[in-house]
Amino acid sequence: MRVFLAAFLLAAPVQAQSPPTYQAPDYANPASWLCQPGRTDACSGDITASVVAADGSVSLAAAPPAKAPPIDCFYVYPTVSTDATPNSDMTADPAETSVAQIQFAPMRGICRTFAPLYRQVTLTALRDRMTGKGDTADRVMAYRDIAAAWAHYLAHDNKGRGVILIGHSQGSGVLKMLIRNEIEGKPAASQMISAWLAGTNVLVPQGQSVGGDLKSTPLCTNAEQTGCVLAWVSWRDEQPIGPTSLFGRTTQADMEVACTNPAALGGGRAGLSALLPNRSAIVANSAAAPKWAKGRNIYTPFVALPGLLAGECMRRDGAHVLSVATVADPADPRTDTFPGDVVVDGQVSPAWGLHLVDMNVVMGDLVTLGRTQGAAWLQQQQRLRQKSL
Repeated sequence: MRVFLAAFLLAAPVQAQSPPTYQAPDYANPASWLCQPGRTDACSGDITASVVAADGSVSLAAAPPAKAPPIDCFYVYPTVSTDATPNSDMTADPAETSVAQIQFAPMRGICRTFAPLYRQVTLTALRDRMTGKGDTADRVMAYRDIAAAWAHYLAHDNKGRGVILIGHSQGSGVLKMLIRNEIEGKPAASQMISAWLAGTNVLVPQGQSVGGDLKSTPLCTNAEQTGCVLAWVSWRDEQPIGPTSLFGRTTQADMEVACTNPAALGGGRAGLSALLPNRSAIVANSAAAPKWAKGRNIYTPFVALPGLLAGECMRRDGAHVLSVATVADPADPRTDTFPGDVVVDGQVSPAWGLHLVDMNVVMGDLVTLGRTQGAAWLQQQQRLRQKSL
């Protein structure tokens, strides 16, 4: 199996111990960040989208950065490092830069973008673990790096601003720990607008919105709620969720994997505002991008397909997932499918679902939600200031 490219590992429980000589990266050094405000980096490049309508017509949607965004976003990227060691170094490789462009750069229209490098568990470690060669990666070090980056951000950059935490897969697992250890019950909780933990299992008591992995931080149930968490793992509507699936299910009694649909936090089915990368989705063995529309060549970094996708949080096959349906018309010129599956030896892996595009199938919805949640948080702060006068 070509598990080297089998992509993003569900954040495993921390077992390895960091050595007593742990030394945090120098987060005062700009080179320790993939993205920081006001510079040319992974979050400042072209994020133009080609909007392909149902009749095959194409228009362009540019997304310039906000001139003075009133809130911040803090992003922790998934397992993408191609370094040959179990933990990555602090030099960004093309995969780390690329994933920030695909998953995080579109947020620059609503917030200042902060994305620290960290010594994450690498694809090499994932390959070794999946082929029975052992697990020598230091997950504690990966977490401690992000905790150090967060502390540096709070001390030097935050200045009382609201911040949205954004992660995917390993990054979401690390942020889940950060919320539990450094945010819940601490002053930083008042600065957290929300946390978006895509592509990892966040456990809650069955049918409940608070408790489980996070003790006091509830799931978001409406767009103007703040101090809450979004969590989802996505799956094609027509694809069974087999017993080997890595996401959506748990063996813990009375618990279930949380699912919040960014397009419909109150529940139910809703159209998804996908913003899909116009290339293989993040890793080389994902399904290739299709021909988006007959007779059309698309050259922009992203593609939007209004009305093509719909999603709903569903309990099926013993799992709880964001079930994504394609609402296609075979008679029109637009594609009837979209990429996002993990492909191993030419076959779609049944264990991963749409893990590679967990973020992108709802990217437009996330941008809209971030703007709404940010405005709600700012209004709350204004009311608090007025009360204190």
